[in-house]
Amino acid sequence: MNGQQILMIEDEPGLILTLGDRLRAEGFAVDSAQDGNTGLATALGGAYDLIILDLMLPGMGGFDVCRELRQRGCSTPILMLTARDRLVDKVLGLKLGADDYLTKPFEPDELVARCEAILRRPHVPLRSIERFSLGDITVDLRRAEVDRRGEIVPLAGKELDLLCYLAEHRDAAVSRQELLDRIWGYAAEVSSRTVDVHVVALRKKIELDPKRPRFLRTVHGVGYKLSFDVG
Repeated sequence: MNGQQILMIEDEPGLILTLGDRLRAEGFAVDSAQDGNTGLATALGGAYDLIILDLMLPGMGGFDVCRELRQRGCSTPILMLTARDRLVDKVLGLKLGADDYLTKPFEPDELVARCEAILRRPHVPLRSIERFSLGDITVDLRRAEVDRRGEIVPLAGKELDLLCYLAEHRDAAVSRQELLDRIWGYAAEVSSRTVDVHVVALRKKIELDPKRPRFLRTVHGVGYKLSFDVG
């Protein structure tokens, strides 16, 4: 029994029952909520190791729940369930801070495998740097926020992990594959495009001109490099 806590935010009672029983059989402790507002409150009020979040929910939708969790500093991994197979929905989910997605219909065994893979992913703690400057923009990794000339901008879960890793390896070119391995932990359903999407999102927060980045730069044929002053 692993004792890890999972919250399912899902409005289909049959799916809650089926998936809940399957996850409990694997040793997980499972709670559930059947609408977005209740799910958000439960996620913020509990200590969960993973959140399984349906995209289509009564009340607050899955995208909004994901966005709100990340803006409130919740870094719990999120596996998003979607009946939509459009790439734009998957990209939006990742940009909002989801860690992975699974398209319905799926087999319970696949969901269990995804959960286990997410929970095996390495956490990327920041050890030596907590705060640094990018020109007149200040990044506070401990608070997971960016100060852009007095405007506070929160960092989402994987944005924070990515920025932490690049900060720890500042001025060094880091390959997309290394970022995938160290931050996402496995590459079964995650491609280098995922890294690029998160870099684009980060540039909008830490660059005054994201189209002409000064600090988070592309190293062609390799990956990305972050340069900054500690302060």
